[in-house]
Amino acid sequence: MPASLLVAENLSIAFNGRMAVENISFQIEEGETLGLVGESGSGKSATSLALLRLLPPTATITGSLRFAGEDLLALPEEAMRRHRGRSIAMIFQEPMTALNPVMPVGRQIAEAVEAHHPELSRAEVHERVLAAMNDVALPSPERRLRDYPHQFSGGQRQRVLIAMALVNRPRLLIADEPTTALDVTVQAQILTLLDRLRSSHNLSMLFISHDLAVVSQVCSRAASRVAVMQHGHIVEQAPARELFLSPQHPYTRRLLASAPTMRTDRTQPLATLA
Repeated sequence: MPASLLVAENLSIAFNGRMAVENISFQIEEGETLGLVGESGSGKSATSLALLRLLPPTATITGSLRFAGEDLLALPEEAMRRHRGRSIAMIFQEPMTALNPVMPVGRQIAEAVEAHHPELSRAEVHERVLAAMNDVALPSPERRLRDYPHQFSGGQRQRVLIAMALVNRPRLLIADEPTTALDVTVQAQILTLLDRLRSSHNLSMLFISHDLAVVSQVCSRAASRVAVMQHGHIVEQAPARELFLSPQHPYTRRLLASAPTMRTDRTQPLATLA
């Protein structure tokens, strides 16, 4: 049985005393994908930022959060900084705001390498940057690493963010709504790319989305589970196939019924989440 890479127990997050996430527990095994799904405001992104301790000072995090046996909430900031971008990496949902608009993309990827590998020479850093850009299938990386974010399409910018996240070969990848700003064709390409990289790099992944169709695609493998969040609580958690075929919680059933499929009765209104 694979070891638990990440274990969250009774994790709670409050902002100025107001509870946003309350007593949630989940774990991610080595090589496993956990889909975290729920409507906007359910606490998904707050949970992901808590894993990297990137929440603002107004946030209070309680509970237990262990990564590879190490208590993340008890680590000094310097030790936590060594984890960010190296053993745990994150892909943010809006690449145009996540990337620095006045810095070439090659330099931005290089900074991610240099932050964790100061011992590497400039040539070795350059080699890693090109390898990362090739990994995510960016065209002509040698020529385009000097280009700026605005010179790339939305899908290409997302690929740059994925290259930055994976250049240091992390053990856990957090993908926070990585396809929200993309059209469906580019979205499919990014999901296929993530699946290929997950296999080739033996990644564990926390995939966050409000889109059930996207989550069902990402969590289609056997080693995948889905957790459903509502109002800061995880209301249901199960293997992906089991959850989609036989949801147990009323909210999960409404969430599934609110998304149209080819079998949806078009004479009837879709379910609402109110």
